[in-house]
Amino acid sequence: MKNGHIVDNQLGVTLRAWRDRLSPEAAGLPMDRARRSPGLRREELAELAGLSVDYLVRLEQGRAVSPSEQVVGSLARALQLSQDERDHLHRLAGFGPPQDQRVVDDIPPSMQRLLALLGSTPVAVFAADWKLVWWNARWAALFGEPTRIGAEERNLVRLRFPIASDRGRLTSWPVIPINAEAADRALVADLRRAAARFPEDPRVSELVASRVAGNPRFAAFWADAAVGRHAEDRKTIRHPVIGEVSVDCDVLTDGDTDLKVVAYTAVPGSEDESKLELAGIISPQGSDA
Repeated sequence: MKNGHIVDNQLGVTLRAWRDRLSPEAAGLPMDRARRSPGLRREELAELAGLSVDYLVRLEQGRAVSPSEQVVGSLARALQLSQDERDHLHRLAGFGPPQDQRVVDDIPPSMQRLLALLGSTPVAVFAADWKLVWWNARWAALFGEPTRIGAEERNLVRLRFPIASDRGRLTSWPVIPINAEAADRALVADLRRAAARFPEDPRVSELVASRVAGNPRFAAFWADAAVGRHAEDRKTIRHPVIGEVSVDCDVLTDGDTDLKVVAYTAVPGSEDESKLELAGIISPQGSDA
């Protein structure tokens, strides 16, 4: 009790809980059969985080309540926190979530396993700035082979908001959103969110600057300052062999990396579903990228 009120020690309680759950083996420390609990000792966490044991004790007991941002970051790394947990720890200490420095292009193993299960569905993965980083054969069959153009040009923002210096198109044939303005506004709003999360990434900065300077439509949407996630859309694709096919586009965003899994499906039993199947049969574009 303090001044008649229970002291709020959420920071210390959370640190203790996360210390208790991290095994010495996971932290790269030798196992000790004399342990009374499976988690790390205070001395071990303090050493991993580069802190004194006394300071860690005071943090956990709520007697030290204003750790520096550097200390919080060291604890997050030592405790092997996920991004959401890291952000939560920073908030408990009175800071905003740390800004990641670079957009992630690498697909984590768990996502790779998920994608492998979706071989019969046109699926692609985009980075936070909407650069295409992976696609399967069904995606290439539906939209055209992306390797026709350079890797840096494979970007949905560049496709939807071209400028004079752009050298290629992400898709080989027309893709028409049912509501083009709403879809493009959502795309720009999502890019603004990425720009805030990755303020030091030159790839994002260059993309935004080039579109603002070279595409009046993008500049107008950017000036609206909307922020949000691009979650779903409906499109008509004018395929050179199967004709027009209408698909639903769903976007699933990974919270840790901001990678976007984009999947295209049609209503079960519909003519569009049959056309999707036909596209995968008659227009195979090679193996998965």
